[in-house]
Amino acid sequence: MALLEIRGLVKRFIGVTAVDQVDLGVERGELVSLIGPNGSGKTTLFNCVTGYVAADSGQVLFRGRDLTNAPCHRVARLGIARTFQQVSVFPRLSVLDNLLVFLQQHQEERLLARLLRTRRLRRLEVDAIERARGLLELVGLAHRADAAAGSLSYGQRKLLAFAAALMSDPELLLLDEPAAAVNPTMINQMKQHILALHRQGKTVLLVEHNMEVVMDISQRIVVLDHGQKIAEGPPEAIRRDARVVEAYFGR
Repeated sequence: MALLEIRGLVKRFIGVTAVDQVDLGVERGELVSLIGPNGSGKTTLFNCVTGYVAADSGQVLFRGRDLTNAPCHRVARLGIARTFQQVSVFPRLSVLDNLLVFLQQHQEERLLARLLRTRRLRRLEVDAIERARGLLELVGLAHRADAAAGSLSYGQRKLLAFAAALMSDPELLLLDEPAAAVNPTMINQMKQHILALHRQGKTVLLVEHNMEVVMDISQRIVVLDHGQKIAEGPPEAIRRDARVVEAYFGR
């Protein structure tokens, strides 16, 4: 059983079919890239998987459980985390507090427990701070832990968003263009972080336009064009696929 299985997924927007009968499986421990020209449906597919938009038809299965059109908070609690193309932070909160916010939905929910600050809640808070500091160390932001997140550069905000997606220790990590609009040094750092996670056994599905990154780190690549899957295979096979060349270069 695949960790993530997408069957015949369809999403339309006012007559435009953004995702058109897409089938996609991701095995536990895989690092898979989803590529395609702008407007090919990559982010829409992510949004359908994570509950940010409702699919018109098809199924999304995670660990064999049907998550089709489940609300995004339920998807997150079941072990799927994601980043977004546009990075948003809480600018007045510290870098550390930004990470702690992302973990709250996975912890104690009862309002009374929060008001009384139960022993369990205090333990959760200590564990959360330890995990947040460890992730900041991982992405090279430990020295900015107490700085306002609004003071970070765009590349640093990307790293913060990456760390935030890891706060809940998800089984499946969806990364939407992590290398976009950052400098080559930051791209290399992000690539190394993704590879390190994969070596630790994390399952990653990546949307990315930087073909050097995709070809360097992917075990398997899935290609979309006009909402349809047109190719799938290892990097070398995708590089030579005539349909992929035509979709990207029109020849």
